[in-house]
Amino acid sequence: MEIGRTMRLTEQQQRIIREEAQAAFGQGAEVRIFGSRLDHGVRGGDIDIHVETQGSVEERLNAELELYARLQRRLGERAIDIVVHDTHDVRRDIDQHALATGVRL
Repeated sequence: MEIGRTMRLTEQQQRIIREEAQAAFGQGAEVRIFGSRLDHGVRGGDIDIHVETQGSVEERLNAELELYARLQRRLGERAIDIVVHDTHDVRRDIDQHALATGVRL
């Protein structure tokens, strides 16, 4: 995790997200948590995950669905948002936000 940044997820939850993202997208994927889980002034909230990877649209969609299912099984049913960005594509506003404010796992 990036030095000086903490999040409202346990070490075990972070490990599970990292493991499952790598299983779904491969070892080259960069995974970040962003959004409300980095704000210690709020309670609850969904888990916002940003994944930077490469691959066809179909490969990325299949990996995203696989990651969602894996996390629901291991973390329990909860609100999870997954944003996938292909490193060859132009960064959207949400990608720029996640990269600027997120914490890499």
